[in-house]
Parts: sequence; structure tokens; C-alpha cells
Amino acid sequence: MVDLSTTYAGLKLRSPLIAAAAGITGTVERLKKAEDNGIGAVVTKSLFQKEICRVSPTPRFKVIKHSGSTTLYSYEQASEYGPEEYAEFIYRAKSQLSIPVIASINCYTDEAWIKYGKLVEQAGADAIELNLSCPHGVHLMSGIDVIKSMVATTKLMKNAVKIPVIPKMTPQSTNPGSDALRLDQAGADGLVMFNRFTGLDIDVEKEVPVLHGGYAGHGGPWSIMFSLRWISAVSPHIRCDISGSGGVMNGEDAVKYILAGAGTVQICSVIILNGYQVINRINKGIEKFMESKGYSSISEFKGKICSRIKSMDEVDRTQWAKAEIDMIRCTSCGLCARVCIYDGIDADEKYSVNDKCDGCGLCAEICPAKAISMVRR
Repeated sequence: MVDLSTTYAGLKLRSPLIAAAAGITGTVERLKKAEDNGIGAVVTKSLFQKEICRVSPTPRFKVIKHSGSTTLYSYEQASEYGPEEYAEFIYRAKSQLSIPVIASINCYTDEAWIKYGKLVEQAGADAIELNLSCPHGVHLMSGIDVIKSMVATTKLMKNAVKIPVIPKMTPQSTNPGSDALRLDQAGADGLVMFNRFTGLDIDVEKEVPVLHGGYAGHGGPWSIMFSLRWISAVSPHIRCDISGSGGVMNGEDAVKYILAGAGTVQICSVIILNGYQVINRINKGIEKFMESKGYSSISEFKGKICSRIKSMDEVDRTQWAKAEIDMIRCTSCGLCARVCIYDGIDADEKYSVNDKCDGCGLCAEICPAKAISMVRR
């Protein structure tokens, strides 16, 4: 029988899915919706020391369509609560939920970190997520060594509270792998890899930034490969647990994070765009994968892909492949010939492959009729 339960920073979860800090976790009622739909744990919308961040502009979401992908561009910042109200919110959440409640806080002074950390601990929070990497604030920190600040704050909070401390990492670093190792050595009980990117989109007609007029956080299905790359590189070498975050839209995406070494998976954009019911669908997707593979627990396939990633020297460079066109399925659209930089496609009555074909595989990937396959030379 499939068991989705797992552990994260010493906490027991019924599912590897965690609702990330955002508007979806901003009230007890919303936390209950997440719990009722099968979430394993929740990270509450962040408490910010900077008071102006407690009021988000309207509108603050924009869905940007790309060819074959979507970006959720947003400027949603802190919880509207002040410290005491936030502590009351955590207390009520703990009294009404049976799953772990992780409090997220964002400060810029040591005094506030300690004060807010102790407040949420006393209110009953099961752990603290350090939101030092808010995508709406990173761009303001020019000249500041963000990872140095994260390491120092992690050590500070480990001395200030007894509950688990979990830094949420920024993806906008020169070496996320080194950052993860340093945070692990600083005593982090878990790591969230990663927060959203800071980005900018422009209205070319008005010649101004879209939405609210400034930078914003952005994420979507496209971002998963970045997180998978770093989690797979880091997970075999650190002590603390990893929660993967970014680009999860279905159960297969969640499975990829676990295969790469994450024990849990944080989801946000997919809930915003589809509603809380999507949590159940992702859980079922994970279960379906496990059943098809004969896995009974998350631990059986966690990190399984890490030892299978080849180094540059190990990659097979044998020139074995060549494109082959199925003349029955080919519609003579000509796309393959237009994109082939090797002039490997001849245009006769039907398109055919010549000896110049390099075997790169692009034509097979983009053929709308799926008429091209890669075969041995």
C-alpha cells in the first residue's frame, strides 16, 4: 500500500506537499482549505518587519502567456498582520489544524528576528521559515552579501528559538550549491530551494513596467529545471532536509523533486491558478507513480536520480543518430527544413533526410505531425 507520509526538519507530514507562504496561506480559513484538500503542512503568509509591505497593491497578479508556457507575475508581499496579531493568527491556526504550521518571517534587524521568532514559537508554530529571499526585496539589497546575511540570521535564530529553523533560499545567487552547504553548516534544520525570481515585464505601448510599475516576483512551469539542477547537486552532500519549490503543476513535477533529493515539495502558483482542489490531484499523481513503480514509501525513491547524473566526461558522444521521416504521416509543412542549420532536409514532393543530417534531434522535437524519429545511422 502506498504511504505518502514523510518527515521535514523533524516534523511528520502526511503528504510531501507543503503550501508555500502566500495569500493562499494568509488566513486560518485558507489554511483549513489546504488541509481539507490533503496538504501535508502549511507555511503561513510572511510576517514582515517593514510595515509598508503589509499592504499589497491592487491588482497584484498578472498571468503572462508565452508560447507553450505561463508565468505568474505577482507583487504579493506580507501578511497584513502586525507582530501580535500574527502571533494570534498562528495560535488560532494551531488550535484548528492537525497538520504542521510553519511560520514565515522577514526582518532586517537582529532584534526583530529574535522578537518575531520567539513570538511565533510561543504561539505554537512548529517551525520557522526565514524569508530572507523575498523576490520583491532582493533587488533592493544591492551591495549586501545576501548569503552572508542568511548564514548569520540562521545562526542567530538557532540560538534564539528551540523549534526548527528553515532558510528559504534565493535563486538569484552566483552559486546556490555553495550557499546551501554554508546554510547547512550554520545549523539549518531544512532548506527551501528556492524562492521566486525577481523579474520585470514591460508594456511596450505605454513604455512602463506592467502591473504596479516596479519589479515583481515571477514563477511558472519553466522554473522547475533550475531547482532540480541544484537540489540534485546538493542533496547528497548536506545533512538537513530539502523542500523543493518552483514550477510544480502536477504529480509528475512533484515526483521529479523527490527523485532529485527533496523530501517535500512546496506549491503555490498551481494553487493560485487552479484552486485548493489541485492539491488532491497532485497527491493522486504521486500515488499513481508510486503504484506503477512498486514503491510503498517516499524514501524508496528520494534522491534516486542523483547517482545517475553523468559528468561532462561521461556523456556518450557517439554520433549514432540520424533523423528519419515517416512519409505517410508527413504533411510537408516544411518546418523541419526551415530550422535545420545543417541543410539535412531535402524538399521534394515529400521531405526527406540527406547525408548532411547531424543527428541533433531538433526536427523530431518540433515536428507538429510527429512524423520524424531518430534512428541509428
